[in-house]
Amino acid sequence: MSISTPVPLTLLTRGPADLSSERGVECPGELPPAADPALAERIAAAKAALGSRVFVLGHHYQRDDVIAFADVTGDSFKLAQQAAARPEAEFIVFCGVHFMAESADILTGDHQRVILPDMAAGCSMADMATWEQVEDAWDVLADAGVADRTIPVSYMNSSAAIKAFTGRHGGTICTSSNAHVALTWAFEQGEKVLFLPDQHLGRNTAVRHLGMSLEDCVVYDPHKPNGGLTERQLQDAKMILWRGHCSVHGRFTEQNVHDVRERIPGVNVLVHPECRHEVVSAADHVGSTEHIIRTLEAAPAGSAWAIGTELNLVQRLAKQHPDKQVVFLDKTVCYCSTMNRIDMPHLAWALESLVEGQVRNVITVDAETARYAKIALDQMLALPGI
Repeated sequence: MSISTPVPLTLLTRGPADLSSERGVECPGELPPAADPALAERIAAAKAALGSRVFVLGHHYQRDDVIAFADVTGDSFKLAQQAAARPEAEFIVFCGVHFMAESADILTGDHQRVILPDMAAGCSMADMATWEQVEDAWDVLADAGVADRTIPVSYMNSSAAIKAFTGRHGGTICTSSNAHVALTWAFEQGEKVLFLPDQHLGRNTAVRHLGMSLEDCVVYDPHKPNGGLTERQLQDAKMILWRGHCSVHGRFTEQNVHDVRERIPGVNVLVHPECRHEVVSAADHVGSTEHIIRTLEAAPAGSAWAIGTELNLVQRLAKQHPDKQVVFLDKTVCYCSTMNRIDMPHLAWALESLVEGQVRNVITVDAETARYAKIALDQMLALPGI
């Protein structure tokens, strides 16, 4: 077995890099172009040969060369819904990450197969909460006498197993745009919420939208006995936050916000609610990926924006709005490494395999898990205003 040595991201630059320089939406670690210039033609030919049998979904954080072949773009839940609305498509090729493809499999018909071009395209946040860990945590809550008063609310960015856990225990799924609605509903059902797996979205929503204090929130660490919490802490808390985070949004700091304000007078700081609480508090605007896109579309010409989200999207927005100054909130590379595993070579391989009658990398959620996960997803769809 050969073991590859990790290559620093800065080695991917096309020239000398000054790590302390402000490069707008450029960055050290810029991804190189696909090696094969004929890949675009091959992908287009395979899609044409498959016709309506295939439907390609592209998440907002994908590379531009992949997005170019998406039939629809969006966030994870929107894409899963779009797949379900295309029953004529035999194959759903999901250019995103594993948990997104699972959601698409849950919502699509039995005759449809969901394909992930690279099975290594996972999500570090989703991986921070396993079914075994969450079941153990529920036992801890039961021992503390609070499980029967606790409603689980799981972020869309979670595995099918975690969604199923949520469905079994009477909870709901949420997205970054409807988390406040989901939490409001949950507190009408019980006294406490177990929020999985992103602590930052849970904390920011509770404090900013529901008027709670930081003291109302505790963090459950699955790697510590009893989550690192006492029974009294669990009994007093309103929000029990899982110790998970997004590796992209979690890297932004309050200092990033102060620095960009010094560099660009009058800049509007716009960040995703998966960012840390101090970053969200220091920003001018906070919202989901779709909110970020709409905000830029509505912004006046000549305005300046520093955006705290995945770099592929920020670069795309800068290209789409040349009349505005759009910069990345951080100075250094911040691509989602797992999203970027979906590239043109993998997409070409997946589509050409289908043309040859070979179905690769099928994502399948077992029936029982899918049933309970769908209960939680359906509960989200039943929330007011959804």
